[in-house]
Amino acid sequence: MSGLLALLDDVAAIAKVAASSIDDIVGAAAKSGAKAAGVVIDDAAVTPKYAQGFAAERELPIIWRISLGSLKNKLLILLPAALILSEFLPGAVTPLLMLGGLYLCFEGAEKLFHAIFPHRDAEVQEDFDVKDPAHLEEEKIAGAIKTDFVLSAEIMTIALAAIPDSALWIEAVTLAIVGIGITVLVYGSVALIVKMDDIGLFLARRAKLVVTRALGRGLVLGMPILMSFLSMVGTAAMLWVGGSILTHGAEVLGWGWPAHTIEGVAESVAALIPAAEAVLHWVVTAAIDAAIGVALGVVLIPLATRVIGPLWARVSGNAKATL
Repeated sequence: MSGLLALLDDVAAIAKVAASSIDDIVGAAAKSGAKAAGVVIDDAAVTPKYAQGFAAERELPIIWRISLGSLKNKLLILLPAALILSEFLPGAVTPLLMLGGLYLCFEGAEKLFHAIFPHRDAEVQEDFDVKDPAHLEEEKIAGAIKTDFVLSAEIMTIALAAIPDSALWIEAVTLAIVGIGITVLVYGSVALIVKMDDIGLFLARRAKLVVTRALGRGLVLGMPILMSFLSMVGTAAMLWVGGSILTHGAEVLGWGWPAHTIEGVAESVAALIPAAEAVLHWVVTAAIDAAIGVALGVVLIPLATRVIGPLWARVSGNAKATL
């Protein structure tokens, strides 16, 4: 009997450890997912364009294939790379995260520049006019998966940096949960966004109630507005997250004055209205981080377009010629 009680006691102890580990994983996954929210918003805002221009029946299959490619990016390539980095080169996480932050600043500033100084992209329409639809679909999917790889790398790096020091298997499970959860969230949202106009059209034509038909017409008319809003939110999120990553990364590397200055300004402004202190603190911090993102992104635009872009084109062209 005493042996049975001892066994039950051991089982209870193991269960407590397992429950604690599950709590740690869930908590770390939630924290990591929240940290990556800005990149997630941008991912959801960017992806719908890859399904535009195709027949309605091809939209969901295209998004499904992109989502599978995204899962492969996160689970088969980036997760093992992140674990190797965490185990053998933990000091490289912050610099890599800051490189991702610089990329976000560049992307956000470039989108802002094109919004202020719009220009027509004739190549996209030419592709649809000239190329075979099946071939074009394959190209669009491949391009979307490549773009997803960059965004997924940022998400997984942000998630890795947000996980407290833990056992390797806890980090692996946490990153897997974050990767799968964010993929489902992003591409589930994208599928809904892409098909929302079709749903609205169906309701406008087939619904029996006047209110439902009006709702359908509202969905059809409102989708362009929603897409524009998502694009603006995605751009703002990129700049805010990029600036935040860089200020916090600098603090980790020993240059704490930018983060401390921002914190001081946010606290001073928030103290003016005690009833909205928390909201004001976040708004001021995010606004300053976004301003830093814009400033750095503007500096990076000519560097990326006139130096890095041509250099990369030359290197890739030479590589193709060699092959």
